[in-house]
Formats: sequence, C-alpha cells, structure tokens
Amino acid sequence: MQRAAQPAVPFNEAVRVWARVAALSFGGPAGQIAVMHRILVEEKRWIGEERFLHALNYCMLLPGPEAQQLAIYIGWLLNRTRGGLVAGILFVLPGFLAILALSYVYVLLGQLPAIEGLFFGLKAAVLAIVLQAAVRISSRALRSIPLRATAVAAFVAIFLFRLPFPLIVLGAAAVGLIGSMVAPASFRPAAHGGGAAAIHDRDTLLGETLPDHARPNLRWSLTISGAFLLLWLVPVAALILLLGPSDVFSRIAIFFSQMAVVTFGGAYAVLAYVAQEAVQTYHWLTAREMLDGLGMAETTPGPLIMVTQFVGFLAAYRDAGALNPLAAATLGAVLTTWVTFTPCFLWIFLGAPFIERLRGNAALAGALAAISGAVVGVIVNLALWFALHALFGQLEEKRFAGMTLDTPRWETLNVAALVLTLAAGVLVFRFKLPVLQVLGICAAAGIVLRIAGAV
Repeated sequence: MQRAAQPAVPFNEAVRVWARVAALSFGGPAGQIAVMHRILVEEKRWIGEERFLHALNYCMLLPGPEAQQLAIYIGWLLNRTRGGLVAGILFVLPGFLAILALSYVYVLLGQLPAIEGLFFGLKAAVLAIVLQAAVRISSRALRSIPLRATAVAAFVAIFLFRLPFPLIVLGAAAVGLIGSMVAPASFRPAAHGGGAAAIHDRDTLLGETLPDHARPNLRWSLTISGAFLLLWLVPVAALILLLGPSDVFSRIAIFFSQMAVVTFGGAYAVLAYVAQEAVQTYHWLTAREMLDGLGMAETTPGPLIMVTQFVGFLAAYRDAGALNPLAAATLGAVLTTWVTFTPCFLWIFLGAPFIERLRGNAALAGALAAISGAVVGVIVNLALWFALHALFGQLEEKRFAGMTLDTPRWETLNVAALVLTLAAGVLVFRFKLPVLQVLGICAAAGIVLRIAGAV
C-alpha cells in the first residue's frame, strides 16, 4: 500500500461531517465518543478501530475533555492542521451558543415558576445520571483490588479530608507508576470501544500507513504548540497586568487555566474539582446553581465540561464592576471557554506526531489505570455532594480527627426532590432510558410540580 501523500478526506466533506458530529454529541464523553466511532469508523470508514482506540488512549492521558481532544486528533490526522482546528472548534461551538442562551434565560427569567420547575426537575435527573456515570466507569476501571483501593482512598481524601483534586491525581499517578513495575497485571488501563465488530485499518480510507503530515516533525510541533501557548497565556497575563490578580476576570482566567492543566480523568472528575473550588472557595455560585448548570450541559450538544462556561458567566454577572452585568457575564463565559479549550489544541498538536512512541508504555498505562480508579472515588464524592445540597435545605459542618463532614439537617429534607430523584434513578437503572429522555421527563415533572405548588 502506498504512503498517503495528501489528506485522505476532502476538506469540505470533513467540515460537514464534523458539524454533524457536533450536532449529535449529547450525553457526556461516553456518548460523544460513541457518536464519533459510529460516524467516522463504522459509517464513513475513514479510520480503523485500532487507530481510533490508539488515539483515544493517548487523549485519556491528557488533562481536559478527552472527547474534544479525540476530535482534534482525528481531524488533524485526516486533514492536517486545519482539520484539527475545524474539528475542535465545531465540537465546542454548538454547546457554547446553547449554554450562553440558557444562561441568559437563567438570570433574566429564572424566577418564573415554569423556569424554576424546569431546573428543579433537571437537578433530579442529573443526580441519577452522575450516579450512573460512577457505576459505568467503576465497572470498567476497577478490575483489580489495588484499583478498588485507589478509588476508596480517593473518595476518603476528597470527601472527608478535602484534599485538592490535583493532589489526588498526582498521588494516583504515582501509585500507578509504581504499581506498573510491582504488579503490572493489576494496573492495566481499561479498553475502549464502540461495541461493534472491529474494522481494520487496512479496510479504511486512510489505510494502514501514516500520512506524511502525521510523521514526527519537531519543528512543526514546537511552532504550532508555541502559537497556541501564546494564544492561551497572553490574554491571561494581560488581564492580570491590566486589572490585577484579584479582579473577577483575572481570577476566572487563572482558575480555569489551572484546571486545564491538572484535571485528568474525564468530565465528571473535572466537575468535582470545579464544584469544590467555584462553590466553596470562590463563592461564584451555589451548589444548587452548579447542578442547574450541569443540567444545561447535559441537555445541550458538546463537551459536558461546558458547564464551566456557566460558572464563568455567573461569576462575572455578580461582580460586573463598571460593566453592564449581562455584558460582563458574556465576557466571563467567553473567557472561561477560551482558557478551558485552547490548551486542548496545544496538547494534541504538540504530542500527536509522537504518539507512536507512547504505544505499549507500561508506566504510562499504569498511571492512567490508577487515575481512572481514583476518578471513580471522585465521582462518587461528586454524586454525594450534589445529593446533599439538592435534597436538603441546610447542612451542618462537623470536624473531627482532621476530617470535615457535611451532615444534613433531616427536617429540611425536600420530599418532592427525593421522590423525583428516585423516579429518575428508576428510569436510568431499571428502564435504561437515554439521558435526554430522562432529562425531558424530569424537567416536565418539575414544571408540573412547581406550577401545582408542590415545590
């Protein structure tokens, strides 16, 4: 087979397909990866199963949303730099516009009974969906006793000792690196796949050989990744110099830039970190509002981590200074999205040409497996944290032996919220309804309950 000297897919056709992928990318990372697999591997047969999974495993090693990074990687593989740019931008754009519109509705009309009921119902659905994510990921990631122990340790560390998420990730990575040498069979990363019969690379448009533009090129990698590094950090530095580090826009830029570097393990793990910091440290929004934002992200296309855009929106809206609150909020949403997703292009363009050198690296595989185990504990913490704040009106903080525990005041239990959450759980676990159907049913139920005065 001859070497592919030119991009394998006509660029105009690639743009149309990536727009279609973006429009159908609902349901969090698992759903988005499944959509890409179905369209790019099974339907179009542009790339094969082995190449798709190899790219996904590389993206799983990176901080940030792995589904968007996978889109950038495959777009680059098929159509060079502009292919990666188009795939990555289109993957985010529909969700950004949808959540921005919903954010306007939230701050302007959020007190209307129908809107209150809508978000009341979404909270119940989100709790069930997060718990489902924990179950799904644990069944794939916790395949050995050391990995289960890592998950338990991560849960205790973040729930009882309030250790920062980045520290937990670093600790898990260290455990995985050591474990890969001591007990390699216990620290192997889980496989990913679309569940269909394997489509071999030789039977696809791209074929088995690597295109010329995909071969390692240090000069290209350093040039384009340097450009994205400047695009990412120059606005952050400018805000700090012009407005000072304590300004809300500077704090948004710094916090979400840090998040882009340290948040491994997928969207739900990132959400645990964002919720912990944005609610408890920065006080940009409440836990209930964080749940509302997650409901928005679950019901719109694009990466689930787009919920960070809602956090930046509310942060700037409530600390607008001399700006109009809606104008400040819009700038906050744009800034948050920029510093969250720009680094994704940097990671891919810097490392993708050298990905072949990572194949079969046992130490990196062990680190990834341990991080995946820790993520399970972090997601369980997220589900419990959301449940306490969604179901109870008041919590009491108790401290003992260096631990901090939020305990509910049982007389403040919201019975309607509990019943609707249990119903959402039945829909998810018993009837296995798709995420969007569960969200729609719970939203409709919430509106009915609010208009009837039951909540």
